[in-house]
Amino acid sequence: MLKARLQEDAVLGRCLATSCSVERGELVLEELPFARGPKRDSGIVCLGCYQFLQFGEDGDSLDRCELCDWPLCGSCADDEDVTEHLGECQVFSAARVTFAGNVSDDGVCPQLDCITILRVLLAKEANPERWDNEVAPMEHHEEERQKDADVWHADRVNIAQYLRGPCQLANRFSEELIMQVVGVLEVNAFEARSPKGYPLRCLFPYTGILAHNCVPNTARSIYPSEGYKIRLRAMVDLEEGQPLHHSYTYTLDGTAQRQKHLKQGKFFTCQCERCQDPTELGTHFSSLKCGQCAEGFQVPRQPTEPDTSWSCASCGSDTSNADALAMLQSLQSEVNAVQALPMAAKRLEEIERLLRKYKSLLHPLHFIATGLRQLLIEMYGRVQGYEMVQLPDHQLERKAELCRQVLRVLNTFEPGLSRTRAMNLYELHVPLVLLAKSGFIAGKLKGGELRARLVDAIDLLKECVEILEFEDKSSQEGVLCVVAKQALKQLTLSVEGLGSELD
Repeated sequence: MLKARLQEDAVLGRCLATSCSVERGELVLEELPFARGPKRDSGIVCLGCYQFLQFGEDGDSLDRCELCDWPLCGSCADDEDVTEHLGECQVFSAARVTFAGNVSDDGVCPQLDCITILRVLLAKEANPERWDNEVAPMEHHEEERQKDADVWHADRVNIAQYLRGPCQLANRFSEELIMQVVGVLEVNAFEARSPKGYPLRCLFPYTGILAHNCVPNTARSIYPSEGYKIRLRAMVDLEEGQPLHHSYTYTLDGTAQRQKHLKQGKFFTCQCERCQDPTELGTHFSSLKCGQCAEGFQVPRQPTEPDTSWSCASCGSDTSNADALAMLQSLQSEVNAVQALPMAAKRLEEIERLLRKYKSLLHPLHFIATGLRQLLIEMYGRVQGYEMVQLPDHQLERKAELCRQVLRVLNTFEPGLSRTRAMNLYELHVPLVLLAKSGFIAGKLKGGELRARLVDAIDLLKECVEILEFEDKSSQEGVLCVVAKQALKQLTLSVEGLGSELD
């Protein structure tokens, strides 16, 4: 396992820690998936490349495997190197189980929920030692999952009973084993993207037991070009024996939202330092503007408790958790409505309007405000009427300020090697370069000042490249790394040329 070791923790159970001191960016762990396949509740997808396929209401489609009749695009059917589908193809062909192509009103094809589970079961037969040592001990939280009776029943019928009955696998796999695999995947699987960007899920036995923390110290990258191998790197310098953490929820959500996601999907309550701090490590990422005084902010007294009250440190006024969450839900509904607008000038302007409105309701760094800023960063320079070359200086400065505000949060929650940080570093360098050049042309900056500002932009690009150079070249982040390297090269040449002129 390179620089990680397996250990037992009284609270966390099986987890990983560093086996020696590790520097930022160093490889800690890498492994191939035990199995991979379609995500749960997916639509109809190709069982080779995971692209979405169009089936008629009667299940009619040309995208079917000639042997078993299940979904397979023409490219995968003709490609001998595509082996994803071979295992279940043999099962379905032998049992003469055909694919009905039924899809629910919300676009879900329940018949495909069995695929990834079946692939894990077949991998168990092919590699029993790895199953016994790595997969069988993984958490599957059967008791907690049984509390959701509707989902448990659906899994028994659509997966366990389907595989044991129509697919004729009862003599190979017990219902108990199948339901265990369902749980192992639900709790431990990672989402990946195919080379063409289609979603799937992978089961990584060692990476999957990483302890959770809302301020992670590791970053993972999955490489479709290498059989979906996963590599885990240190985001920051780590000491020997230090527990390895990853975040299993969105770090740019507030504490209540993260806790809800973890409880529903991972069946635990996070007790990390960030979750227990009412101010979320001083960022006030969930804090509300106090309605009783001018300067104060209300924070949850006990952030991990569902019935906590909210209190203002300045005036002592209280708000119930129900009232606080009701207000947040109302604001989130407004945000969702604006997010649904087409990617155009009106959408950008509406987001700016919401940010102005929420100044009187939320802390400036609140997660809703931070999410709106992230949307604006992506829009300034890209939507019609706000193209980068057309932005006046005050809008370039606006984009730069938005980037700095988001990076202030990310530097606390995702320090070091964070893909989100890298993408915001890239976004920040663009307005800085344009502002420097326009200032020089207007005579506001001298040559030395221009050079200094361009060097600042170069430093941003260098860190961006340092973070993204570990990504798969076919991924969105890998493509951005190439673009950032080109921009870095051009900017470095410009600064060198400017230096010669100044000399």
